[in-house]
Amino acid sequence: MPKCAQKRRISKAIVATARPESILMSIHAQLLAMLLFSLMPIAHAEELGVVGPTYDIAEADLLEVIQSRLGRMEKSGDLARKQGEYRDRVVGAIEKPKPVPGIKATAAKRTYFIDPTWTLDRDIRGADGALLFARGLKVNPLDHVSLREKLVFFDGRDRRQVSFARQLLRNQDRAVKPILVAGEPLNLMRDWKRRVFYDQGGTLVRRLGIHQVPAVLTQDGKRLRVDEVLP
Repeated sequence: MPKCAQKRRISKAIVATARPESILMSIHAQLLAMLLFSLMPIAHAEELGVVGPTYDIAEADLLEVIQSRLGRMEKSGDLARKQGEYRDRVVGAIEKPKPVPGIKATAAKRTYFIDPTWTLDRDIRGADGALLFARGLKVNPLDHVSLREKLVFFDGRDRRQVSFARQLLRNQDRAVKPILVAGEPLNLMRDWKRRVFYDQGGTLVRRLGIHQVPAVLTQDGKRLRVDEVLP
């Protein structure tokens, strides 16, 4: 097998079998080694001569060592098992992402408004240095674009919330974008035959101040309106 193909095969196998915690431990070990080295006292080298016989240092080729280990793992079935475990973790994370923390089912209805206006904290200049927008300028994105869709945030593990979102999608004359904060988006897409989004990490609900779901986001004039509703 050519060396370049051999390296690619080994690289793929390393990626497939590497555990995140082992990578993290390796990074920590390197940092610790650098720290210890920086703390060592400075020593002056001195020629002490040769004591006893000397031998050339012989090290096994790294690729050969890795290939040998992978060969043993392949024969024992460990390689296929680890590849399967890695595949299952990746597929599991896609099929069932982590729920957004701190979001609960609506206990009491709430409606509030958000002013999306923001203030420039610095001057914006063009390529020629000409001032385009001065620091302190207030900008409302809704002066330039409109929110044409309703956004409905809901928990896919709650049948009532799923039913509410589904009904909203069917009854509205304007587009509705379903956004999960928990649940299995791919299963829902297969069932509904349409795209379902996921607020990965809770970025949207944090920015919008949403604490309860289902919640519906719409535009109200130059403001955004959020309704946390009872399904």
